Amino acid sequence: MAASFLLEVVTPNRLVLSQEVEEITAPGVEGEFGVLPGHTPFFTTLRVGEVMYRAGKEQRYMAVTWGFVEVLPDRVTILAEAAELEDEIDVERATRAKERAEERLKHLSPEDEEFYSSMGALQRAINRLTVASRRR
Repeated sequence: MAASFLLEVVTPNRLVLSQEVEEITAPGVEGEFGVLPGHTPFFTTLRVGEVMYRAGKEQRYMAVTWGFVEVLPDRVTILAEAAELEDEIDVERATRAKERAEERLKHLSPEDEEFYSSMGALQRAINRLTVASRRR
């Protein structure tokens, strides 16, 4: 069995990451899942959350939004609407986005059309801030 596999993370705008890794964990819609080299193939939907990947002793993180994950024994491909490595996240911008979403939600109820888009914006901002806090 191989000691590593290729992790590729792609968004509509760019290739975020292409690296040999030994392990990942990712947020699937049915819960968080982990992948090691030689994993059984599967395909799943990605939800907003944090991807952890490990290469050697280095453990890194990225914030991802909705998308898809294809797992093969020698490769994992993540196709996400958006993905940012922990050191790419603009904390001030994420903080402002969180504050804007919180302010909008103060005046909305679940019956309002904007409620769920504002909840999504808040969830994405909190996720970005959580991942950014992991910077070394």
